[in-house]
Amino acid sequence: MRYEVLGPLRVTTGTAVLTVNAPKVATLLTALVLRVNTVVSKEALVTEIWNGAPPRRASAGLHVYVSQLRKLLAQAGPGPSPIVTERPGYLLAADRADTDWGELEQLARRARALRAAGDLEECSRLLTRAVGLWRGPLSGPRQGGPLIGVFAAWATTQRLQCLEDYVEVGLALGRHRSLIGPLSALVTEHPLHEAFHAQLMRALGASERRAEALCVYRRAEATLGRELGLGPGRQLLEAQREIMAGELLRRATGQRITPQG
Repeated sequence: MRYEVLGPLRVTTGTAVLTVNAPKVATLLTALVLRVNTVVSKEALVTEIWNGAPPRRASAGLHVYVSQLRKLLAQAGPGPSPIVTERPGYLLAADRADTDWGELEQLARRARALRAAGDLEECSRLLTRAVGLWRGPLSGPRQGGPLIGVFAAWATTQRLQCLEDYVEVGLALGRHRSLIGPLSALVTEHPLHEAFHAQLMRALGASERRAEALCVYRRAEATLGRELGLGPGRQLLEAQREIMAGELLRRATGQRITPQG
């Protein structure tokens, strides 16, 4: 079985897809997936499921949800349940490789090594796979407790880093024009993330669209000032200098070229 939490929770096995519709059962499974092959105490699970405000019979309720989860996972086929009772709580008998977040870690690690080695094509391929693991936003009910809350923050950071790296490698490979559309969408989705603005400026500048690149800078500058009271950071300033230096060089070169004959 494969457990996927980078988006709406689901379990896949072969061609079958199991979804967990009951919010508390989904929270239980998510917590176990995030600590795969490690015992999660009953107390920690109760905190996740009821977000620190458990009812009087929380222990009995947890037992019911574990039973429901076992029945759900039994639909994947015969064999022992992957939900194992072990003091002081429960564990999901699986490996990190059986989870999408585990695959993400592996892909990101391999991509960094390939980039350091100069193999940008293979690095780009792995980053494409990593970015593709996100199927949408994490389900709201699963982000209440501390364990899942920390994971949600980690997943958001990892997604942004993978996207940044994917774009950076693409720019290094000369894919400026094909990245303009995706970067424009990322700037809209993350208006306070300066790296995407800077990368869009560089993609536009390399595509002979310098005026548009400088418009991106001005919009980013205005947004940062309005929303955060901050000026442009290092990446934005460097991108602006790069665009301006290229324009000045173009003008200087053009002035030296005179018609012949």
